[in-house]
Amino acid sequence: MPNRLAHETSPYLLQHADNPVAWWPWSAEAFEEARRTNRPVLLSVGYSSCHWCHVMAHESFEDQPTADYLNEHFVSVKVDREERPDVDAVYMEAVQAATGQGGWPMTVFLTPDAEPFYFGTYFPPAPRHGMPSFRQVLEGVRSAWTDRRDEVAEVAGKITRDLSQREIDYGSTEAPGEEELSGALLGLTREYDPQRGGFGGAPKFPPSMALEFLLRHHARTGAEGALEMARDTCERMARGGIYDQLAGGFARYSVDREWTVPHFEKMLYDNALLCRVYAHLWRSTGSDLARRVAVETADFLVRELRTTEGGFASALDADSDDGTGKHVEGAYYVWTPAQLTEVLGEEDGGLAAQYFGVTEDGTFEEGQSVLQLSQDEGVFDADRIASIKSRLLDARSQRPAPGRDDKVVAAWNGLAIAALAETGAYFDRPDLVEAAVSAADLLVRLHLDEHAKLARTSKDGQVGANAGVLEDYADVAEGFLALASVTGEGVWLEFAGFLLDHVLTGFVDESGALYDTAADAEQLIRRPQDPTDNATPSGWTAAAGALLSYAAQTGAEPHRTAAERALGVVKALGPRVPRFIGWGLAVAEAYLDGPREVAVVGPSLDDEAARALHRTALLGTAPGAVVAFGVAGSDELPLLADRPLVDGEPAAYVCRNFTCDAPTTDQERLRAALSR
Repeated sequence: MPNRLAHETSPYLLQHADNPVAWWPWSAEAFEEARRTNRPVLLSVGYSSCHWCHVMAHESFEDQPTADYLNEHFVSVKVDREERPDVDAVYMEAVQAATGQGGWPMTVFLTPDAEPFYFGTYFPPAPRHGMPSFRQVLEGVRSAWTDRRDEVAEVAGKITRDLSQREIDYGSTEAPGEEELSGALLGLTREYDPQRGGFGGAPKFPPSMALEFLLRHHARTGAEGALEMARDTCERMARGGIYDQLAGGFARYSVDREWTVPHFEKMLYDNALLCRVYAHLWRSTGSDLARRVAVETADFLVRELRTTEGGFASALDADSDDGTGKHVEGAYYVWTPAQLTEVLGEEDGGLAAQYFGVTEDGTFEEGQSVLQLSQDEGVFDADRIASIKSRLLDARSQRPAPGRDDKVVAAWNGLAIAALAETGAYFDRPDLVEAAVSAADLLVRLHLDEHAKLARTSKDGQVGANAGVLEDYADVAEGFLALASVTGEGVWLEFAGFLLDHVLTGFVDESGALYDTAADAEQLIRRPQDPTDNATPSGWTAAAGALLSYAAQTGAEPHRTAAERALGVVKALGPRVPRFIGWGLAVAEAYLDGPREVAVVGPSLDDEAARALHRTALLGTAPGAVVAFGVAGSDELPLLADRPLVDGEPAAYVCRNFTCDAPTTDQERLRAALSR
């Protein structure tokens, strides 16, 4: 039986193209084969930088006897969850409902009608820790399919009916107010870890969207506690092992409460979101650490994740060759005192060990340490430390590098575009803005069709077959809106409008609720719908934010109404589970603040005074403020209409809730108008 993955665009699927398992991609043909041969379907879902996905692949899917058994008794379907988040979401909901937990690799057994009847995640090759072996699971499922088919059909039917009948308790179509946002702040305060920063216990994930809410809440209300939680969490993360102290960029999460030992994969979405958070923290506080981390993270994105076509790759693996041919988690990043001495010599090696917390016992495994900075920084020679970092980075670059997932995901590129555009504008780095423009150009050129419908992925300049989901439309629109504010180019606002029109017509129902897939998308056993923010903003809350910003830029009432109605879910969830609706809370802060609309006009785009006013507008901390920049009399952006120069000088106009301040030519007055 052939393995059918060789011509896929997903790096994860291509990793399995040489397996002896006769894999199918997710397709109607796979389920037709299951019906024709009267076999159940094994659905295996993972992603390319997933450590345990690699482990299970090596133990089971590369094992010939296991593959032979699968090929005889099952139709095996492999799915990249990053390419098909809709498939992943539907069956993960079933796994979590049945087992109380979920994760990847996800292993689900389906009928030929795609109805699930048995679930799991990782299964070992031999029984251990109370888990059956993968072979035992396969034999048990085959036995049930052969001998108890009616029972299997009954279970599958019940699970599918239960899933299809689940409805989100939408709460109301009213946006949250002061009471709900104060309740969300109180909830975050209760879960805050004052000793270590962040929320909850181990494992600890970077709470980028909750941090954005805290910064916006402080900007709007002056709540010092909100700023303190955001600032301290950002500092703890930046000084911990979760942050790459040599090259910048954040790992996916910390396995401990102290941010010391990361799960080493680096994801595009984490780094895009965190780059923006640190840039906004600097905007609020002037923190040198925040500036450094924002710029280093932006440089990491461009240096390590930028593709030949100008987009951004999805991830770097956690695992890499440890020099012996064995793939080991974290091998690229960890050090021993002896390795430091070998690279730096005795004296600088000792200093590096002290500076980066590298000990003989190690902070990781087998006496190795993850580089981190002391939370109580001492006095060190800055030039000497810079030399040490440079030499260690050069030495590390000689190690076998982690693999890179080169697929370009539209949504995550939208997040990167927003982060790079703003970071470039704040810190006078036009190269970062240009990188954002290049990625946006790629999305328009390759991912958008003639009807402005969006494809989710591409790789090596070849567009994938999977339709964009709600988060793709929303996050790409968010990136284009940020580019419009930074560059003053109306084309980005126009493209954002095309995408958001699709959101209104294809993803929103009559109640104002949003779905993750379009009305004309492939019909699964359930139409996925999840408003909670997890690793990234949910499509629901990202759409609310982009719709609100677009309405502020254009005055489009349908978009503002849709944003208000979508924020009803934040009213329901914000006070109860604020950690899991962080972006929704940040959007609600923008809604309560207006958001403010700023138009900056000058005699030309190169006029120095006009550019200074423009930068001042971009650095305003008013939550969600939108900025239009252009030549007086221009129709490039709607907010520029009827905005003349003032006595021949560049001027800024600030409006909020249908009321406008007097125009100003003074940067300080503009700054004051965009603060609390």
